Amino acid sequence: IVFWRDFARRFFTALCQNPGLSEASFPALPSPDESACAVILESAPPMLGLEYLNERVLGELWKSLETRVREGVQSTGSGVAAYLRALNPVWAAIGRVTFHLAENKRSPECPFAFLATYTHRISSEGRVQHLPLGRALEEYAGAKNRTALTSLLSPVQRAAAASPLARELLESRAVFHPQAWTPGQAYRFLKEIPLLEKAGLMVRIPDWWKAGHPPRPQVQVCIGGQPARQFGADSLLDFKLEKTLDGEPLTEAEWRSLLSAANGLVLLKGRWVEVNSEKLREVLAHWKSVEAAAAGGGGLPLLQGLRLLSGFDPRTTAVEEAAGTRSDWSSVVAGDWLHQALAEMQNPGVSRDSEPGPDLKADLRPYQRLGVHWLWFMSRLRLGACLADDMGLGKTLQILALLLVLRRRPLADQPRTSLLVVPASLIANWKAEILRFAPSLSVCLLHPSESDPEQLAAIARRPDEALTTCDLVITSYSFLLRWPWLKDHSWNLLVLDEAQAIKNPGARQTRVVKAIPARSRIALSGTPIENRLGDLWSLFDFLCPGLLGDAAAFSAFVKNRNRSTTTTSFAPLRRLVRPYILRRLKTDHRIISDLPEKTELDAFCPLTRTQAVLYQQAVKDLAEQLDAPAAAGIRRRGIILAFLTRFKQICNHPSQWLADGAYRPDDSGKFQRLAALGEEIAARQEKVLIFSQYREIAGPLARHLAAVFGRDGLVLHGGTAVRKRQELVDEFQREDGAPFFILSLKAGGTGLNLTAASHVIHFDRWWNPAVENQATDRAFRIGQKRNVMVHRFICRGTLEERIHEVLAGKRALAEQVLGEGGEQLLTEMSNAELLRFVALDIKAVGEE
Repeated sequence: IVFWRDFARRFFTALCQNPGLSEASFPALPSPDESACAVILESAPPMLGLEYLNERVLGELWKSLETRVREGVQSTGSGVAAYLRALNPVWAAIGRVTFHLAENKRSPECPFAFLATYTHRISSEGRVQHLPLGRALEEYAGAKNRTALTSLLSPVQRAAAASPLARELLESRAVFHPQAWTPGQAYRFLKEIPLLEKAGLMVRIPDWWKAGHPPRPQVQVCIGGQPARQFGADSLLDFKLEKTLDGEPLTEAEWRSLLSAANGLVLLKGRWVEVNSEKLREVLAHWKSVEAAAAGGGGLPLLQGLRLLSGFDPRTTAVEEAAGTRSDWSSVVAGDWLHQALAEMQNPGVSRDSEPGPDLKADLRPYQRLGVHWLWFMSRLRLGACLADDMGLGKTLQILALLLVLRRRPLADQPRTSLLVVPASLIANWKAEILRFAPSLSVCLLHPSESDPEQLAAIARRPDEALTTCDLVITSYSFLLRWPWLKDHSWNLLVLDEAQAIKNPGARQTRVVKAIPARSRIALSGTPIENRLGDLWSLFDFLCPGLLGDAAAFSAFVKNRNRSTTTTSFAPLRRLVRPYILRRLKTDHRIISDLPEKTELDAFCPLTRTQAVLYQQAVKDLAEQLDAPAAAGIRRRGIILAFLTRFKQICNHPSQWLADGAYRPDDSGKFQRLAALGEEIAARQEKVLIFSQYREIAGPLARHLAAVFGRDGLVLHGGTAVRKRQELVDEFQREDGAPFFILSLKAGGTGLNLTAASHVIHFDRWWNPAVENQATDRAFRIGQKRNVMVHRFICRGTLEERIHEVLAGKRALAEQVLGEGGEQLLTEMSNAELLRFVALDIKAVGEE
């Protein structure tokens, strides 16, 4: 609220103080320039949708405000001033009385001149004409003009109530006459400008008074001018102090003269500068103590240097920052070497050194090549990196390319093997992507779903020997707790997928992850972690331990900033973490033009223990019924079709088969995966369609997702009245409408236009690609302006995975078995073939 209020205030301040403001016309009001936008963006606090805020959006918001005000002015029919009067009576006088301060170089004793003017009339060219305020006493002489004079002088009277200087000018009537001022008088006037403007006065001052003060002498600290012997979190940087004015060095004689001068305005090198000798001495003493500590330690620690550059100090309160003594009278700049390193961190390029070569069986898109180069560059520097690209932009592919680069061009101290930690449900996804894009990588899967107990035990006994030829080890977060030897092994990269798994710093899982040593660390996340301060500290404690201080100090920092009313509270933190985060959005035109319009993803879900037991029992029951003498002909087909439905329902949720109405989220791997995916979609304020072929599960899914999104969604199935359906569609299509829409495949799979959705989830599979595509096309159709992500939920080790393999790899067989009437064709398999097809693969189930 504070941020948007401040943005609106910027607009109306620019409008009210515009020299072209008149009763007759709307003035030209240019949008904030690039530097102003940078300040606004940097001041933005963490909030939903922050990743979409950029210079273009600010410009559009500015234009929207201008359009709204223009429409308001037209509706009043009385001009801009009348419209502003209707909004706020204080604005009635803005632009009518102006206080001017100018240099008077002819008088060394009084080198400044003051004059108050008022708007006399509007010229034929539409320009405001000013006259000395004293003339107003003549123009408005007489009782009949007393009201007009009172209106004209009302902002001066309001200023006199708040500003001691304005009160003196009014009481002495000096405000009606030109004044010659000393530097002290001019400085006093300049410092009271905020009070004058708040009262409704316009102020015109020399150009050198910017951002509330003129140029100031500063203590400039330069760090990282010379290359560090080894760049990384434990690097030491050189440290140099200089006394400067606008970046130009000051001589010792000039510095001494400034310290001996009276506080206020001082003429130095032909320029007026602001001096406060007490504060200058204070900041110089502070930086000399830092310099001495750095010299005693052999240099300034890198993390401390980066915090100094950003201005981030978790121990400093928002009130202390607002006082700003140190930041106002000193500056910290990166030397040539550190500046170049930080520039490449924030603006990655590409090079031949970071090419994965022919072992990568894919053509990287331009933004993916940039991502691989950035990850390679950060790993060379031994710095942690967070790849936070939007879902579907290929984070997995970029990591595989990086592993191939590191194998092609190993560093002297680089261990061969890297460790990847993922949710158990994603192991199959990574395995499939490796086989598809980087089959030459030697991979070891440390998880019961992929390796038998004997293999896992052998690796645990002699990990260094077992993994010596391995490029990548993949395991799950929960199984880290079972392998204490992981923290004793030397790893090249430690990569966390779905890194929000370590957002709780007190969890045992998080502590174990952070204890694993690695040459460099990478976190993958599709959510805007920069905007979630509750997770940010824990993530950076993994990526770059110590950068954000300790947990208690950071927690106090967040609490102080959340209580602050200023809009710059989080800017230092944002500057500090920005170089470590690479985030690209699908909404970025530089990205979206290079993406397919529809991206299809397979979401492998583990069975919970309850699901596995029920599924295994169903297979056993099917075998018994098929062995019965009566199981033949139509009866046999009926048995098989009934059990296929039973398998599907168990994969969805045990309660769907048991009909107990419980539907506990923890009992279903699909419900857990849906919650994780829903959180990510909700964080980006996007919308999603969820398709299921079962009407009875729609209600439980709606209740589950309402808890995830924090608001209710919509449900459409065969029982929905026809007249109600269009109302539901209209509600979903509204920009502020429901965030999710659950549809039964038969009722909602055709005929509906639901282009507000950018995600489609097939919660259970119809086993007919044509039917699924028809459902997907509710969102992916004419009128869709967003990229569409299609997520297919598949339970590991079950009938669903077998069907998926057929669909994905054997198109000819898919057409024969899974076309129209595909389920009926499954009934033609022999008993042995059918039981093999539906059997539960216990090793693949792998509950997280």
